[in-house]
Amino acid sequence: MAARFTALIPRLLALTVIWLLGAATFTLAADKKATPPTTGADPAQAAKPTVLTVPDVRNKAYVFAKGILQDAGLAWSVRGAVQGYSANVVVWQSPSPGSRVIDNGAPIVSVRLSKNAAYGERGLPENEAPYTGTRIVYLNDWREAHEQSTQSTSTQATTSEPSTTTAETTPTTTAEPSTTTEPEPEPETRKPDFEVPGAPAEPADEMTLSQRARQLDKRMDSMRKPTNRLVNYWLYQHSWIVTGARFGWHDGAEALRILIKVDQSLERRFDFGARSERVARRALASVEAQKK
Repeated sequence: MAARFTALIPRLLALTVIWLLGAATFTLAADKKATPPTTGADPAQAAKPTVLTVPDVRNKAYVFAKGILQDAGLAWSVRGAVQGYSANVVVWQSPSPGSRVIDNGAPIVSVRLSKNAAYGERGLPENEAPYTGTRIVYLNDWREAHEQSTQSTSTQATTSEPSTTTAETTPTTTAEPSTTTEPEPEPETRKPDFEVPGAPAEPADEMTLSQRARQLDKRMDSMRKPTNRLVNYWLYQHSWIVTGARFGWHDGAEALRILIKVDQSLERRFDFGARSERVARRALASVEAQKK
């Protein structure tokens, strides 16, 4: 019996080796999973930047020009000897109004100012936007660079194979259709609460000062954390309302009263706004004195 069992041992060992080799082969085959092919992004979709149109801020008080540029997604920088006091007037800008630029963050519009002789330079000048600006990239320049890059890629692909003849290709650009529009009529101005020599008239296409103050109140009331963006928004609106009220614009006193409540709320909730409240109170006293 023992001799018979001994004779079976080599067969059992051979079967065991065969089973182990088969299991190993199955495991390697299971590990080698097929990887799905990756497809690149559509170049046409990747080449669609956001475009901004530069507004016209010439002949506007600097405090309002800043707001218009900010609303358009742009930054600003003052050039020249005249500094960025609120009442100074924009006399030059670059890029020119209507220019189309690539939205690469906050493109910087440069402005030059002239002093408002009838309304003195008060407060502190602000010569730069309170956030980081980016360089100007015109839409036409971007298109030209993009077309050259596309043609370069295409040329490299075609010259990889030998060819007996070469043809020069002239890049073609499609010009945007020119449209002629009739000039819009000048907006009517609201009746001021009082006259200030040299002060600009209130534009009727902007919300009234009291409406602006209520909108600011609502926005700040919903603020749970004072981010840089919201604080800059508050400072800009605050400057607009105070300056407009001092110019004698409609409902200035009411707007300043709302503004003072906004400042007080910010003081209680976030421990800032006291200095701005003092500015608003001084402006309210001046406005009420001139209305009498």
